[in-house]
Amino acid sequence: MATQPTRDDKFSFGLWTVGYNGTDPFGGPTRPQLDVVEAVTRLAELGAYGLTFHDDDLFAFGSTDAERQKQIDRLKQALSDTGLIIPMVTTNLFSAPVFKDGGFTSNDRGVRRFAMRKAMRQLELGVELGARTFVMWGGREGAEYDTAKDIRGALERYREAVNFFAQHVVEKGYDIRFAIEPKPNEPRGDILLPTVGHAIAFIETLERPELFGVNPEVGHEQMAGLNFTAGIAQALYQGKLFHIDLNGQRGIKYDQDLVFGHGDMQIAF
Repeated sequence: MATQPTRDDKFSFGLWTVGYNGTDPFGGPTRPQLDVVEAVTRLAELGAYGLTFHDDDLFAFGSTDAERQKQIDRLKQALSDTGLIIPMVTTNLFSAPVFKDGGFTSNDRGVRRFAMRKAMRQLELGVELGARTFVMWGGREGAEYDTAKDIRGALERYREAVNFFAQHVVEKGYDIRFAIEPKPNEPRGDILLPTVGHAIAFIETLERPELFGVNPEVGHEQMAGLNFTAGIAQALYQGKLFHIDLNGQRGIKYDQDLVFGHGDMQIAF
C-alpha cells in the first residue's frame, strides 16, 4: 500500500541536499543551484516538515550584510507562505580555502577566531528562525599527517570553542542545543571525533555536557565499518541522540550520500 508523507512524519531536508549541484571532488557543477524559495515551496508540496541549512547554503561565502539579509528575508517569507519550519541549522567551516587546516582547531589563531565568529553568527540566525538544534560537523578538524597537529592540543581548542558557545546560549537564555556529527575521514585523512563513541566521550569533558549530544549519519558510521543501528542505540542509551541524518552508503568507501535505504535496505529498516 502506498503511503503519502505528511508533516506529522517530521522529516526535514537539508538545503545542501535538495540544492546539490552535482559537483564532486573531480568535477564541477552539472546543474544550476536551486533557489531557496523554490526549495521551500517544493518541499512543502511534498509534505516535508522543515528545512535545515548551512550559512553558505543560503548566501555565498563573503556576502555583504545587504546580500545576506536579502536571502534571509526571502527565506522567512517562503517559510511564512508554506508553514515549513527550521528545526536545525549548522555552519560551513570546511568549504572555503581559509579552513584548509580546520576551523576551531586550525593551527592559525586568526582562522580559529574567524571560525568562531562565523559559527556564532549562524547560531544567532538559527535562534532567530526558531531552530532548536545546532549541528557541528568538524569536516576539516583533522589532518593528513600525524605530525601536522598536536591532537591533544587540537581537542583542547575544540573544547574551548564549544564551551564558549554553550556559555553564550545559557547567558542569553536560548532554547537550543548542540549536536556533534561524527565522521571518520573525508575531506581530511583523519577527522577528530570520528565516531559516536569518540563524540560522546568528548562531550563528557565539557563544562555543560547536558547541552551537547550527537548527530549520527548512516554513511558516516558505515564509512568506519560500524553498525549504524548500534550507534543509534548507544546514543539513545546515553541520552545523547539530539538529531539524526538519514542517507545511504555501500560499505567502506568515500562518502556516497545515497538516498536513505540505498546500499543496505535491511539496516535502514
